[in-house]
Amino acid sequence: MSLMRCLPAMSSLSISKALALCGGFMAGASLLAQAPAQLLKSPAPVSKTLPIPPATPVPPAHPAPSRPPTATESIADEVRTIFNSCRKAVVRIEAFDIHGPLSGTGFFIDPNGTLYTSYTVGGESRDIVVCLGTTRYAAHRVVADPRSGIAILKVDAETPFLLPAQSHDLQVASPVVAIGYPMDLPPTPSFGTIGGFDIKYLGRFFATTHIRSNMSVQRGEGGAPLLNMRGEVIGILISSLDSGSAAFALPIVAAEKVHKDFIRFGELRPGWMGVNVRSTGEPVEGSLARVDGIFENGPAQKAGLQKGDVILQIAERKIESIEDVLDASFFMTPEDEVGIKIVRNGQEMQLMLQPADHPASKHPVSTRPEPRLRILNPPDLREGNVPLKMER
Repeated sequence: MSLMRCLPAMSSLSISKALALCGGFMAGASLLAQAPAQLLKSPAPVSKTLPIPPATPVPPAHPAPSRPPTATESIADEVRTIFNSCRKAVVRIEAFDIHGPLSGTGFFIDPNGTLYTSYTVGGESRDIVVCLGTTRYAAHRVVADPRSGIAILKVDAETPFLLPAQSHDLQVASPVVAIGYPMDLPPTPSFGTIGGFDIKYLGRFFATTHIRSNMSVQRGEGGAPLLNMRGEVIGILISSLDSGSAAFALPIVAAEKVHKDFIRFGELRPGWMGVNVRSTGEPVEGSLARVDGIFENGPAQKAGLQKGDVILQIAERKIESIEDVLDASFFMTPEDEVGIKIVRNGQEMQLMLQPADHPASKHPVSTRPEPRLRILNPPDLREGNVPLKMER
């Protein structure tokens, strides 16, 4: 055999060996196709994996100092604490009035089911239901006072309750919290400040000084408690103003006066002095409240007051204006004697006056004396004829 004829054979053998050594893919595929099926079912090799211990965090070499809470965070924490501790004593009130279904807010003041709300919610409504959590109680009206703007209701149940504030030294800009049921929503906290203490609004007078709170309120929150930062009740939301950007609240001491009258007499008995006052041109010992008229056989005449006297003090209340006289008279009770300090002809005098029942409670409307001050009943205080309640 010639050398030239051997070279092709050797080349073919080298190529086959090369393909075998490289794991020739086509050859490998052909072998797998011809292999028995059991060879393809060989068990996979078992890997032995050791468990990994949990990682231990390594403390930083220099831990960052804790950041003190900001003023906003501190206020939010306080509001949240008050809300969580007081919300169980605040309830939704549902009823009907001449306009249809309504909903408002109220709060319990004792463990026996007595609660306060606004007159617009509970004063003239019917079929009153109090919703405490998921439980609904039928409520009856104990007393309703359009003069102060509140209603007192009662349910037959043991209830959580809120405490009235013991200190009455409120100031402008003091922070306050309200808890109410806006519309058909869950109990909601609102935060604001005291904007002022007003007895006059839009040219008319309240029966007593009201707290003006600068906080946003919504329909359905009439009757909600106004709380200080200790969670004590300082007032009851009576009416909104300026499209709900602020609200008037009746001070809790005024609501307690109404309640005590009912407990003591079984009815409301506002005290009456029997005197008309007007503002003097110049203050006398700090007071502008000058006696302008005395009702015949009234309490003032019997106490010895005379026209021209300047009133300096009624009971514990210092008098500086005619509005102060109106405010002080709200807390008078018939038959309970009070001291009155006056100035007459440059000399101070101390008199004792025993208030009587107001003539309006004993005479028909046509013979009631015309009041010198036009009184504003909170039910009349409405924004676009819509009180601080919800009508559905």
